[in-house]
Amino acid sequence: MTDPAPPRTPRRVAFSQKLSRWDVKVSPYLFISPFFLLFALTGLFPLLYTAVVSVHEWNLLGGQGDFVGLQNYVDVLGQATFWKSLRNTFSIFLLSSVPQVVAAIVLAALLDQNLRSATFWRMGVLLPYVVAPVAVSMIFGRLFADQYGLVNSLLTGIGLDPIAWHASPLASHVAIATMVNFRWTGYNALIFLAAMQAVPRELYEAAIIDGAGRIRQFFSVTVPQIRATVIFVVITSTIGGLQIFDEPRMFDAQGLGGADRQWMTTVLYLYDVAWGNQKNFGRAAAIAWLLFLLILLIGLVNFALTRRIADDGGRGRSARRRALRRRGVVPVPDGEPRPTRPSAVASAALPPARTAGASDTDPHAGPATSDPERSAS
Repeated sequence: MTDPAPPRTPRRVAFSQKLSRWDVKVSPYLFISPFFLLFALTGLFPLLYTAVVSVHEWNLLGGQGDFVGLQNYVDVLGQATFWKSLRNTFSIFLLSSVPQVVAAIVLAALLDQNLRSATFWRMGVLLPYVVAPVAVSMIFGRLFADQYGLVNSLLTGIGLDPIAWHASPLASHVAIATMVNFRWTGYNALIFLAAMQAVPRELYEAAIIDGAGRIRQFFSVTVPQIRATVIFVVITSTIGGLQIFDEPRMFDAQGLGGADRQWMTTVLYLYDVAWGNQKNFGRAAAIAWLLFLLILLIGLVNFALTRRIADDGGRGRSARRRALRRRGVVPVPDGEPRPTRPSAVASAALPPARTAGASDTDPHAGPATSDPERSAS
């Protein structure tokens, strides 16, 4: 009987091998660390610092004061101007975001056609986004002037009464929403255009074979395929619409949202509380956090709707793709069973034919034949 082999001593791992293992484990975190560092510096730290300021008595001239807890939030919620600014914000948001998304989808559908100088038109719709917001606000402020504005001149030229754009709340909201739509419609249209160009062309070919026109293709093929992009644009428009500041600030010379604060938004109200007559940083920070929580709540609602719509859309797309595969329009991926034509399925399901003299219970009865001589024999 031979002696058992002595146990092998573990080989010492070289430092280069350890360094290689560390490189594999640590390198991915180092690659993504710049984003988290910048986010912590420019996003997370200001957010937490604003929360600290919101629970203190903090004045522009006196600096940090005593800890007051949630008193700043109570004071802000008790001011009627805050609720008026919130109403104005939602009104301008609805008047701008809804027409903006619809117009952007239609404009993207037009740009998706075979146009001459397509690059020129696609770059042209982006020019309003390049213009500075202050310049846009000043130009539209002159267009919507109460006495000498171009819009009122056109209205009086066709026999209509001029509109008090700076006195009526609804008129001022429409004017400010027009500025927002002018700036952001082309930008959103390019996003929709990129999504439309990613739609498989065979879906349009199948729709044409079925006899669908351009409008039917748009609502039955294009819109369902860009549903995720529509949801993304709606969420970003919501966030931007609730933080609107430049347009209402530059709509008049004072920049305070009108004489009766009829177009003062929440961010403009925050600016007035911090740098206006109150100079109260504690209340301004409380307004910022209330607006942040409101945007977060709306974002969660949009996220829930997004998941529900995405699930419904995924099931619908799967059903449509299976139907197209049965028609032979979309190729079947490898590994999936190929559909059988209905005629082959029907013929395979029929039992074999018997002769007229054969018994159904005879197990030795053969299949029927069409040869009359064999039948006679």
